[in-house]
Amino acid sequence: MHLALFDFDGTITTDDSLIKFIRFAVGDARFLWGMTVLSPMLTAYKLKLIPNYKAKQMMLSYFFKGMNEEQFQTIAREYSLKHIDIILRPKAMEKMVWHKEQGHKVVIVSASIECWLKPWCAKNGLDLIATKLEIKEGIVTGKFLSKNCYGIEKAQRVKDKYKLDDYDHIYAYGDSRGDRELLELADENFYKPFREKR
Repeated sequence: MHLALFDFDGTITTDDSLIKFIRFAVGDARFLWGMTVLSPMLTAYKLKLIPNYKAKQMMLSYFFKGMNEEQFQTIAREYSLKHIDIILRPKAMEKMVWHKEQGHKVVIVSASIECWLKPWCAKNGLDLIATKLEIKEGIVTGKFLSKNCYGIEKAQRVKDKYKLDDYDHIYAYGDSRGDRELLELADENFYKPFREKR
C-alpha cells in the first residue's frame, strides 16, 4: 500500500481558500471593511507577533461568529463544489489522478477548515484531515473544535489516523513552513512541485 499526502492551499491551489471563502460568503464590501478592521491583527501576524492559529481564529470569528449552522454549511458546500475548482493547479490534479490510478490512498492534509474542503474531497474520492470549526447548539462560535492543522499538528493528525508502518511507500507534497513536519513523514517529499517554471 502507498500513501500520498497533499497540502491544500498553495500546493494544489493558486490562492488561499480561506480568503476566497470569506469573500464568497460575505461579499466584497463586507470583506474589504472587515480586512480593514482586522488590519492591526494581520500586521501583528506578518510581524510574527501572534501565531498562525490565533490570526485565523480571529478572522473566522469576526466574519462568522453567531451564524446559523445550516446557513454556514450551505454556503460552505456551495463554495466547495462550485468555486474550489477555479483555483486548482492542473499539474497537482494530474498528480493526484496518477496516484489514484496506481491504487494509492490520497489524503488532503490542510490547515483550512473542514467544512469547505469536505464536499470537494468527497467529490474527488479523497480522504481529508483539516481544522474543525466549533459549532454549539446550531451556532458557529468562531473558535476551533480541533487544533489548527498546521506544522507539527499535520504530522500528528496523519499518525493518529493512519498506521504508517502499514504503507510500503509514502509521498508528501507541500509548499510552506507549515508543511515541514508533513514532508518529513514521507519516503519521497516534494516542495512547491506544481509551480510553473519561470
